[in-house]
This record gives sequence, C-alpha cells and structure tokens, in this order.
Amino acid sequence: MTSRIALLVLVLTAGPALAQDPLLPAPSPFQPQVDDPMLAPAPPAPKQVGTWEEALGLVRERSTDLRIAESNVTRAEGRWRQALATLLPNGRLSAGIATDLLNPDVPVGLSGSPLFVQTGGELRPTVPLVSGSVSLSQSVVDVSAWRGLSSASSAEDSAKANLQDVQRRLTLGLARTLVATVAAERAAEINRVGLRRALERAALAQRSLELGAGNQLDVVRVRQDVEIARQSLISGDEQLRRAREALGLALGLPQQVGVSTSFQLQGLVEQTQSACTPLKALSERPDLEAARTQVESARESKRQASAGYLPTLGINSNLNAFTTDPGPARVATWSIAAVLSVPIWEGGGRAGIVRERAGLEQQAAETLERTRRDVEVEVARARRSVEVAESLVKTAAESRELSAKTDQLTRRAFEVGRGSSLELVQSGAALRQAELALALREFELVQARLDAFLTEARCDW
Repeated sequence: MTSRIALLVLVLTAGPALAQDPLLPAPSPFQPQVDDPMLAPAPPAPKQVGTWEEALGLVRERSTDLRIAESNVTRAEGRWRQALATLLPNGRLSAGIATDLLNPDVPVGLSGSPLFVQTGGELRPTVPLVSGSVSLSQSVVDVSAWRGLSSASSAEDSAKANLQDVQRRLTLGLARTLVATVAAERAAEINRVGLRRALERAALAQRSLELGAGNQLDVVRVRQDVEIARQSLISGDEQLRRAREALGLALGLPQQVGVSTSFQLQGLVEQTQSACTPLKALSERPDLEAARTQVESARESKRQASAGYLPTLGINSNLNAFTTDPGPARVATWSIAAVLSVPIWEGGGRAGIVRERAGLEQQAAETLERTRRDVEVEVARARRSVEVAESLVKTAAESRELSAKTDQLTRRAFEVGRGSSLELVQSGAALRQAELALALREFELVQARLDAFLTEARCDW
C-alpha cells in the first residue's frame, strides 16, 4: 500500500525529478481534460419569452380557454335579453298582396278568403288587393317571465365570475409553467456539470490504472457512474423539451417555447400582483361566486317552472288596412283586447319541468359545497406550502454544501491513494443529487409563493 501511494503521488505531480527535489514548490493536483459531445448546452427553443408581460399578452391573445369563457358570457347575456323580451312590448308588421286566380275580379285577403267590407262612397278594394296589419302585445302580469329574467340574470353573473376564475387559473397555470421551464433549464445545466465531473473522475481512474496505482475494477466502476450521469442528462433534456412544449401550449403555440436568460424569475410574484389583486374575504373568490350564482340561477329557474301554473294577463292590439280605389288605403279595423290565460292541464309536462329543475338546483347546490371544500383545503395547503418550501430549501442547501465538501475530500483521497473508487462514485452521485435537489427546492419555493398569492386573488385582465 505504501508503494502504491508513493507511486500515485509521484506521477500525478510534475514527475520524479520534481518529486525528489525538496526545494521545488509542491506540484498541483492532476487536472484531467475531458471533451464529450453531450457536454454541449441544450439547443435553444425556436421561440423564447423574455418578460412576464410578453407571456401574459400571448395568453390573452391565443388562449382557447379564455375565448370559451368569454363566449359563455356572451351566451348568458343573450339569454338574459331573450328573457327580458317576453316582458317588453312586442310589435309586428305584416303586408302582402293576394289575388283569386279563378275569380280575378273578386278582392281577397292574405288568407285567401273574399274581402267583403263596406267601403262607403266610391271607395272599393283594389284587385289584386294589397293588405297589411300591425299587431302589438304587452305582458301585464306574468310571474313566470319575471322568474325567468331573474334566473337569466344570475346565470349571467355566474358566467362573468367564471370568466374571472378562468383568468386566475390561466395566470396561475402560466406562472407554474414558467417556473417549471426555468427549473428544467437549470436541471439540464446541472446534469451537464454532473457528467463533466463524472468524466473527470473516469479520467482520474484511468490515469491511476496507467500508473499502476489502480486496477481495472476502479475504471469500470467509475465508467459505470459516467453512463448513469449520461442517462440523467438524456432524461433531463427530454423533461426540458416537454416543459417547453407545455409552455408553448399554455401560450397558445403548438411548438416549444423557452425562457430567455434575461427572464427575472425571482420577481415573478411581484409581477403577478400587477395583474391580480388579493381578496378581502375567501368567499369573494371567483369560482365560489360562480358556483353560488349558479345555485341562484337554478333556484329561480325552478320557480319559473312553478309559476307556469299561474294565470297571465296581457294586452293585444291589432290594426288592419287594405288598398282602395281611389287610394291610397283604408283602415278597416283597429282592435284592443285584454287577454287572460289560465293554464288548466298540460298533460303533466309542467310538473316534469318543475322536477327536472329541482334536480338541477340540487346539483348546483352540491357543486357549490364541493367547491367550497376544495377551496378551503387548497388555500390551507398553499399557505402551509410556503413554510415547508423554505425549510426544504434550507436543508437542501446544507446538504449540498456537505456533499460538495465530501466529494472534494473523497477525490483528494483517491488522488493520493487513500480512497477507493466506490467512495469516489458514491460521493459524485450524492453531489449530483444534492445539486438537483437544491435547484428543485428553490423553484418549489417560488412556486409556493405564487400559489399562496393566486389562490386568494382575483385577476381582471
């Protein structure tokens, strides 16, 4: 063992002549030079985003989820306008020309029946006859229509609240995807550093073998660690590509999108605060508001169906005119009528509608309760995750420092022949894992702070 140590130290330094001269300075340790194609940086993505505002602008422009939510608001506004139309005056103008092919001299109305009217004087209907009518109807008492309007109004409020929740979830999803992409970029760099260190250890083991201070087992063991580092690098690059693809999909682009080196990840929480505002109370969260107003809409819809059993009162007015010779025309009739409509029997259809909408109300109420429970757990978890992430970062940093020191001492011991290749491989693997763990914990801390803010925020774009 003594001769092995002496030989290794002698050759790993500047040579026998230098080692025998005590007046010369101590030689530097052996520095292996490695070169491998896989050490080249990962190729950049075809498109990159540099700022939070740029990424958020792409989401506003290209997000299909946002367009769908906006379309739901438009539909809800249309349904509310339809419900209001049943309570407002409805007027209709109709006109036409008609002739009797068998009796061309007899004036007929639009219904095809002969027109027999007292025109007075020398006025007589024209042949062919041009006639027109104006009808006006106004609902006076219609409880069912008012309930329908209230239901449509609540549905519109629910659609708007859901749009705000979609904006919040898109903001949170974009922030998470950006953090994941930056984390994948960092992991890819760490994997290349780990491969370089593994190659350096392999070169050191090979040098020891050539000098006779090592054996073939040392070389094989260290080369095995190199291949493990290669596997980690290949897997990390694939995760990077998938993270870029996920970012592209979040931005509405069917391609890989990367994050430029100028992107400030640490200020991401402050940047999201410019697009979202914190809630005064948890009950104001958009998804809870959407579920709550949906319950109100379902309740009013059921009341609308129940009000269908009540009578309705309306006013109808009709004015009819036709052309005369000499002209131009004569108003034949102008009537006004109050119409009372009392439902008697509809074959049970109304009862079926009431039962159906009662079921919808129950479903909406259960959805609200489920959403409330999910929100409470989500908020509690987000608040707790910040403290957990901070503790994990602290322990990961300490572990990384210890792993780096252990690897340095193990490598030095192997250089002087006091350590084994197994210890060298184990310390290198532990250092790679510690560096990856620290990077992951740091990104998890940023993500935890984003989650803690956005789970209790309202986003209005």
